[in-house]
Amino acid sequence: MIPSVPHTFRRGLAALALTLTATTASAQGPLLQAPVVSTQPLAATGPVRRVSVDEAVTMALEQNVSLQVQKMNPGISELDVVQAYGTWLPALTSQLFYQSLEQPVNTLLQGNAQSFKQDQVFGNFGVEQVLPTGANYSVGYQATRNENNNLFATLNPSTQGNFTFSFSQPLLQNRTIDATRQQILISKNNLAISEMQFRNTVVSTVRAVKNAYWDLVVAQSALEVQRQTLELSRQTLGDNRKRVEVGTMAPIDIVQAEAEVAANEETVIIAEQTVAQAQDQLRALILDPRTADFWITTFETADPPSLATSPVDVEAAVQKAIANRLDLQQARKQLESNDVRARFFKNQVLPSLTADVNYGLAGLGGTVITRGPGNGLQPGPIISEDTRPYSEVLGDVLAFEYPTWSVSLNLRYPIGRNANRVNLERQLLQNEQTLLQLRDLERQVVQQVRDLGRQVNTNLKRVATTQAARTLAERRLEAEQKKFGVGLSTTFNVLQAQRDLAQARNNEQRAILDFEKSRVDFEASQEASVSGAGGGSVTLSSATGTGNAAAGTTTSVAGTNRTTNTTGGGQRF
Repeated sequence: MIPSVPHTFRRGLAALALTLTATTASAQGPLLQAPVVSTQPLAATGPVRRVSVDEAVTMALEQNVSLQVQKMNPGISELDVVQAYGTWLPALTSQLFYQSLEQPVNTLLQGNAQSFKQDQVFGNFGVEQVLPTGANYSVGYQATRNENNNLFATLNPSTQGNFTFSFSQPLLQNRTIDATRQQILISKNNLAISEMQFRNTVVSTVRAVKNAYWDLVVAQSALEVQRQTLELSRQTLGDNRKRVEVGTMAPIDIVQAEAEVAANEETVIIAEQTVAQAQDQLRALILDPRTADFWITTFETADPPSLATSPVDVEAAVQKAIANRLDLQQARKQLESNDVRARFFKNQVLPSLTADVNYGLAGLGGTVITRGPGNGLQPGPIISEDTRPYSEVLGDVLAFEYPTWSVSLNLRYPIGRNANRVNLERQLLQNEQTLLQLRDLERQVVQQVRDLGRQVNTNLKRVATTQAARTLAERRLEAEQKKFGVGLSTTFNVLQAQRDLAQARNNEQRAILDFEKSRVDFEASQEASVSGAGGGSVTLSSATGTGNAAAGTTTSVAGTNRTTNTTGGGQRF
């Protein structure tokens, strides 16, 4: 039987071992000391604003620059409608014309003067308009005064008044629809589409703000988790150093604890960077860049994640999406515009048959010259001059003294497969294509909503399992620390338990974030297309693949890359 070793001898052996360890470490060179990372929150350099998720959404709706840009589009589209209606507005027309003419005499009827001279003043005014029926009319009045040196003229100077009215109505082509009415209908649909696009931008902005808010909440929570883990590793390192001082632990065991502290310090640095990035993302969404403290304002989140207690109703959400989805409404409006174009081209294939009505009234006045008998080609002398004033000219017009009217039918029918027929055939094919795309879009919408609904329910289950895993990891660490205190465990086991607890807390935070963001996407998908979500982007032209959060997603928490799965577990690298 080996005799017991005296306590003084054992203390001597421990002192010798410490001396040898110190000598070996000195021979290997000085060890690098890890920088000490503060676990206290970084001091804000600018104003701090405490906001809830609803307040963040309100700020974004008021200050988001991209949203303000999109808000102008409906106003621009409304001007297109006004411009299209402008074709039907009446137009006033007028002209004032004066001409002084002098030319050689080329006929004996102009007298024996060496040159023919004439001064003419012409003026008119009127109204013309295109009517909603495709017809057009014009009403006008013309006044003319003519004075010349023609010796044979019986009215010199002469005045004339003419009232004119014309009306043209298409009977086949352009009767029920024409280019103007087509443009008005399409412009109205484009205005409705523009308003839907703006609403879609609002929904997308609200979704982005909520996701950015929850990203910041979880980033701050993950930073706190990393700081707690760092404190635990520092506490373990301090305990190990005390044990080395009293001789119950070898100095070499401190190296492992120091390495763990250094690794956790790096994780805290990366987590702080992630928080700063989340702050920038939220800041860009809810603040106007013209704000004086834009880049130095930090946000303190006021709302914790609110977890649901029951799964979402996927089928009710699908029915709501089919009725309210803005991209489906836009596609239906586009289909209406295509139908309008088809109606127009069908009408353009008809023969062009128009009924024209023209009506005119005339009055004549001026100085009436009466001459005596002439000599050969010489006009006789002026016997008398009688002036007929312009008032009598107007009286002739108003009394309908000299009416002139005409009615005509004009027919034009192109033969063969002309451009209008080709346009109709092309438009009918495009209508059929758009209808098929709408059906496919409806399928994509249903698929996206169902997939996002499954993600919400799956993430809700993940939250419960990760919370349970975190509770068990806390109890395991507590047990390992107690065992280590009585010498029944090792530093490696304690550090491993700390790592597992940190991973469990990260998994829980990631599951909560995934749940909140999937719920935001699920709610948004019932009103607008959700691009970039697990359900994929829904477009009219083609379908895109859908993701599946239940199968696992690659995410990042506080700068640490990991893969999560349905059980909330994961592996840390």
